Amino acid sequence: MTEEVRFKSVVGPELAGAIDLPDGEVRGWGVFVHGFTLGKDSPAASRVSKQLAREGIGMLRYDNLGIGDSDGDWGDGSFTIKVQDTVRAAALMAERGTPVDLLVGHSWGGAAAIAAASEATGVRAVATIGAPADPSHVERQYDAVMERVLSEGSHEWFVGGRTLVLKRAFVDDVHQARLRDRIRELRLPLLVMHSPTDNTVDIANAGEIFREARHPRSFVSLEGADHLLTARGQAQRAAHIISAWADQYIHRSRPGGKDSR
Repeated sequence: MTEEVRFKSVVGPELAGAIDLPDGEVRGWGVFVHGFTLGKDSPAASRVSKQLAREGIGMLRYDNLGIGDSDGDWGDGSFTIKVQDTVRAAALMAERGTPVDLLVGHSWGGAAAIAAASEATGVRAVATIGAPADPSHVERQYDAVMERVLSEGSHEWFVGGRTLVLKRAFVDDVHQARLRDRIRELRLPLLVMHSPTDNTVDIANAGEIFREARHPRSFVSLEGADHLLTARGQAQRAAHIISAWADQYIHRSRPGGKDSR
């Protein structure tokens, strides 16, 4: 079952979310952070979250500003805002009595999940899938319009079958992101997952994240997977791995019992 929710972005407009409710015994709760211009219904976000819910981990996935069912203008967002809205998503879960144990991020969302982890109350573990070691990796996608954006302040950018407006503030924010510092400062278990055949974000990024991270840290190679996890069964496979890895970190007794930590 899926429950629809809405909450306010740090910049004001409402964001649309979907909570995939756990089947059977509740093992924990999490937030899934989608990729750069993707959304909560993209294959990675939807399939991984639903599989985790089938395995007892309820997941909130939400559309970023101006994406999917969310209000606002995508161009008014940034990496910093994506991080802050992830913290807000975790706050929403806490308010409804289902505090977040786990952050899962795909692609650019993986970088945002790492950056948000220390600010999101109650998070116990972080898992990334195909994440870049530096948020500025996305500049490769809009390199053709970069000069116009910097000179004019904004410019239309056609991506994924739709037109978005890329703004200079967005570009500047990406340049100022210091993800490596966040990785080094992360004092939570981290699972880094990446495909060696990822043609969008090279697997070398996984190596950089892993080297910067403290223990406990884990790496799993997703052989045969594409970046978007569209190949049959790959998203579910990633979810199985996350579920098994996270169990020792997120397991807690239900209300009325003691926290297992």
